[in-house]
Amino acid sequence: MNLRKGSKVAGDCDSLQMESKTPEQTHNIGQKNGEIMESEEVENGKSEPIVPVAMDGPVTAPDGGWGWVVLVSTILVQALTLGFSSCIGIFFTDLQTEFQASNQETSWVPSIMTSVLHAGGPFCSVMVERFGCRTTVMVGGVLSGLGMAASSFTHTITELYVTAGVITGLGFCFSFQPAVTILGHYFVRRRAFANAMSSTGTALGLCTLPLLGNYLHTELGWRGSFLVLGAVLLNCCVCGAVMRPLWSHRHCGQPLMNHGPLQPEEEKPKGSMRALWGGLKAALHHHMAFDLLCNNLRYRVFSVGITWMMLGFLVPLIYIVPYATAHDMEQSRAALLLSILGIVSVMVRPSIGLLFSLPWFKGRYIYVFSAAVLMNGLSNSICCIDASFHVLLVYVVTYGLSMSVVGSLMFTVLMDTLDMSRFPAALGLLAIMESVTLLIGPPLAGILVDRTGEYFYVFFACSATVASSAVFLMVSFYCLDRKVLKGQQVPPQVSPPKPASVHNVVPQCQYSSVPTKGDKDKASDSETKDVSCL
Repeated sequence: MNLRKGSKVAGDCDSLQMESKTPEQTHNIGQKNGEIMESEEVENGKSEPIVPVAMDGPVTAPDGGWGWVVLVSTILVQALTLGFSSCIGIFFTDLQTEFQASNQETSWVPSIMTSVLHAGGPFCSVMVERFGCRTTVMVGGVLSGLGMAASSFTHTITELYVTAGVITGLGFCFSFQPAVTILGHYFVRRRAFANAMSSTGTALGLCTLPLLGNYLHTELGWRGSFLVLGAVLLNCCVCGAVMRPLWSHRHCGQPLMNHGPLQPEEEKPKGSMRALWGGLKAALHHHMAFDLLCNNLRYRVFSVGITWMMLGFLVPLIYIVPYATAHDMEQSRAALLLSILGIVSVMVRPSIGLLFSLPWFKGRYIYVFSAAVLMNGLSNSICCIDASFHVLLVYVVTYGLSMSVVGSLMFTVLMDTLDMSRFPAALGLLAIMESVTLLIGPPLAGILVDRTGEYFYVFFACSATVASSAVFLMVSFYCLDRKVLKGQQVPPQVSPPKPASVHNVVPQCQYSSVPTKGDKDKASDSETKDVSCL
């Protein structure tokens, strides 16, 4: 936005902080879509919204206030999206009987659902850019609810792939990713705690949804259960309604936590082909962080490790119930195992969030995360001992503890590897990479079961896959930190272009949170300061 004079803009910025306003200023304040914005005169004589703030209140710093409501909403969204795939195991045998399908064919249903949840990241990013996080989450709730309701009327397994897999999975994507993104903007100093608390939503879903699914399965069958679960998923619309935006619609790609002025738009190249190519490159750069993948070594290592981990990370949640029922365990007790896993996570994650907020863990998140992934992978080998209830109980408790740490730190580690303004694009690219292994993981496990006739081979394969990814992450980041300590150069992080000095530019009427020590460390170009606490 081109301003007429810097002094006039500075005066406008100062006037926003005054408690009293003149009648003319009060008249220019307009409310739109839950945002309060003040207009400013520009060269073309038109007015533009420049200062969006939380609805019905003054500008306040993050890490509190309405952010706690957004945190609760994010917890519920994660419970309904990430925890939902565990319900499919309850209906696994019924789906095989109904459609005369093998383990491999039936496992495509949760596989497609989880894969689309992650692969829809670029589409979700476009939706957030155009309509904001609030609207996108609500649209996702409608899609997921309609998808599960339509699944109750399917007659072939292929139709179930489309309704429960593609439509419901895309709805989960539109609800989950914007919720995580807006939470990262509401919390800065307490970001590790907020991410840990929001990850309890997955555990909450594991606690309640398997029990609800088992009850609905007993009373209504799988078709009636899918119809009711579709109605339950519509609650994502309620969660999205309370997620007040923190940025304007015109500059929604520039979060209000940026400590600098808005960047001018780049000129589009002339010519149809050049314009098309330039637009494609700009879209890929904005919605998919390929530049980070090429130039940010830490982000590249983390993405590869997480992608390999996802090949076997969620497979046990799908096959634990069939594994138990195949060894003559009642389905109600098998569903209870998933609920116990969720209860352990719910009880542990709040304390984990408080623990990881301590200053000692600053710069050590990746090593704690890798150790938790290693523990999670090795815990899968417990299922190879026996299929009795007591052995599987030890397994779900160990798995729940390690999964709690992994879920609490995953987004925190990702945020530490890059600038927060690039987080949506980095998350979208990482989600696409994860979707490949999430798509092929359950079907590969189904092929293994069909050919061997035993489920414990699945857990053994998952143990080897997840544990090897943990070793890769731990060794790779240790080597990178050693190089930094020795003074060797590591490819720098790629961030949006910023002016050399904020003091040399005209100040903008833009919200900025109080800089913290962690923010100053992240803004540094040298990675030596990032690991100095080691």
